Amino acid sequence: MSARVAAEPVFAIVYQESLTLSRENLDVTARWFVLFLLAFGAFGSRLPLAKGQTLIDSESSSRAAVLSTSAAQTQREFSYARPTEKTKVRNYIFDAYGPYPIAAAGLAAGIDFIDHAPPEWRQGVKGYSRRLGSDAGGIAITATTRYALAEAFHEDTLYYRCECKGVFRRLGHAVISTLIARRGDDGHRVFSVPDLVAPYAGTMTAVYGWYPGRYNAMDGFRMGNYSLLGYAGANIALEFLYSGPHSWISRMHLNNSHGAPSP
Repeated sequence: MSARVAAEPVFAIVYQESLTLSRENLDVTARWFVLFLLAFGAFGSRLPLAKGQTLIDSESSSRAAVLSTSAAQTQREFSYARPTEKTKVRNYIFDAYGPYPIAAAGLAAGIDFIDHAPPEWRQGVKGYSRRLGSDAGGIAITATTRYALAEAFHEDTLYYRCECKGVFRRLGHAVISTLIARRGDDGHRVFSVPDLVAPYAGTMTAVYGWYPGRYNAMDGFRMGNYSLLGYAGANIALEFLYSGPHSWISRMHLNNSHGAPSP
C-alpha cells in the first residue's frame, strides 16, 4: 500500500513532463514541417521529365528542326521582364490590404477566438475584433517588410509560374519560390533574405507590440513558421489555380495576389 502511495507522485511528475514535452514537440514539429516542405520542393524541382523514345530518320529530322524553333520561340515568350515600380506597388497593396489578407486575417482570428488565444483578450465581439486587428496588422507588417527589403536588395519577389510540366516539378517550384527571388535584368534566381525575414518580422512585432507580456521571442518564431508555411501555400495556389481572363478569380478581380503579370 505504501509503495503505491509513493508511486503516485512519481506518475504525476511523469504525466506533467509528458504534457510539457508534447507542447514543445508541437512547435518542433511545425518547424520541421516547414523544412520538409522546402526539402520536398527541392527534390521535386530536380525530378526529370519523362520523355518518350523516338526513332529519328530522314523524315523526322525536319520535325526536330521545327520543334527546336518552336522551343526557342517559347523560350523568348517566357523571357524575363523586370516588373515596373507601379506593378510592384500594386502587388504590395494587394498583399497587405487586399481581399486575400483580409480573409486570411478573419479566418485566423476565428481560430484564435475558438482556441481562446490569447486568453487575456477574452471572448465576445471585442475579443474577436482585437484578434482580427492583430492578425491583419501582422499581415500588413509582413508585406511591408518584404516590399521594403526587396527594394533595398533590388530583388523581385513576385511569383512566377513554373515553365515546366508535371505536378511534382511545379509543386517543387512553388515551394522553393517561397525563399527564392529574382535579381538583375536577366532575372537570375537568388536566395531571398526579404522572403525569409518578412514572416518573422510580422509575428515578432505582434509579440512585442501588443501581445500580453508573457509572450516572448520563441512564440514569435513559432508563429513566424506558420506564416512562412502559409506563404508557401499561397505560392502553390498561384501555381495550380487557373486565374486567366475567363476565370472566376479574374471576374472577382482577385487574379493578382503576389504573382507576376501573365506574359
